[in-house]
Amino acid sequence: MSNEVLVYIVIAAVALLAVILIAYLILNKKMQSSEIKQIKALRQGTEKSSFSTDILFQKLYLNYRKIPIIKRYLLKLRRRLEITNIDDEYLTRKQAAKILTKALAIIIPLTGIVIWLTHSNVLLMSMLLVFELFLIDTIIDGSVDKIDNNLLKQQIDFFSEIRHAYHEYNMVEEAIYQTAQETENEISAQAEKIYEILISDDPEMELEKYYDVAPNSYLKEFAGISYLTKEFGDRKTDTSSSLYLKNLTNITQEMQLEILKRDKLDYVFQSLSVISVVPMLFLEMIKNWSVSQFAFTKSFYFGKAGLIVQVLIIVLTAICYMLTRKLKDNGAVNTQTKNYENPWQEKVYKNKIAKQIVNLFMPKPGTKDYRKIKELLKDSASKLKMQWLYVNRITICIATFLVSLVLFTQLHRVAVDYVYTQPTTEYDVLRRFV
Repeated sequence: MSNEVLVYIVIAAVALLAVILIAYLILNKKMQSSEIKQIKALRQGTEKSSFSTDILFQKLYLNYRKIPIIKRYLLKLRRRLEITNIDDEYLTRKQAAKILTKALAIIIPLTGIVIWLTHSNVLLMSMLLVFELFLIDTIIDGSVDKIDNNLLKQQIDFFSEIRHAYHEYNMVEEAIYQTAQETENEISAQAEKIYEILISDDPEMELEKYYDVAPNSYLKEFAGISYLTKEFGDRKTDTSSSLYLKNLTNITQEMQLEILKRDKLDYVFQSLSVISVVPMLFLEMIKNWSVSQFAFTKSFYFGKAGLIVQVLIIVLTAICYMLTRKLKDNGAVNTQTKNYENPWQEKVYKNKIAKQIVNLFMPKPGTKDYRKIKELLKDSASKLKMQWLYVNRITICIATFLVSLVLFTQLHRVAVDYVYTQPTTEYDVLRRFV
């Protein structure tokens, strides 16, 4: 490379550096202008930091959807939250990921503790791990119930604001719209939905659709009286007060009683479900301590009787846990999250072999047994079809048979193992206390 070319390259580099320096000075001068400073002042405090919990939960939601088992719980949780968060995808994903993360933060350490305490007893460990699946449902249901309770408390303030707005505008739809615009919590989405129903072309049809997805019965009542007042007008009661406002007062009083009832139930059953489960974790520790302190208990714990007692304790604890959960039910609207269009029972029944087996046990149409079961399904307001009911019965029968077979096999193995490996005890209980 000649010296002239080298000189040209150096001159070009210096010129480029000078241009960059001049451009930087010009941009820096503009950045110091009053308009730029004003924009920066407006943006200050509104920008997200590098770490945001909202973004974290959105990413966790996407990752949870990729995990098969967790995906089932995520979709079940999502279907319940969608009713409260109407058309708010961002909030639904955030709440679903937050609740599921909380549940996993409790279940994962608990699983480690169960495995550590019961690693020597595979049957007990398996039953406890299966029981944790019910615990996940309890944690998820409790978190969703808390959201429902918050929504119910928001409705108290919302109805109070509706009263003031109705006095000002004397129009139901305008009062709901103005109150919804001034409210920033979850109830605003429900209010906007009711407003859209009232101004729609066919409000009666839209109202029927809303009845199927309303979070609680009080919003159904509110939507109903708002529609009737808009269509037929308001009228005065005997005390010269508005009938619409009187109905709002009645609904508010019912909600206040419901909130008191739920708070009392939460206080009475506080941590009771967890307390009913904790004793099962110490079965193996009590067994090891008893065997180490009293040699005569070894024949009991390592024999059939000990295993049967442990299994019975777990089963009874599970029953008590479910009954406690049922008693704690706060009476909220039970949102159906199951797919009744094409459930797993229908998929099983479509199989030719399974269909023939189910038809062998299912009563023929027109018979007395068929009519009796049909009436029982109607009386219980069940959405199950006849073939789905018998698919459930046959499935439970097969599952019970398999569990019993495994249990009796394990009992036999324990008995044989004890005979071959455990020494005969010569411990005399009576002589020790003489």
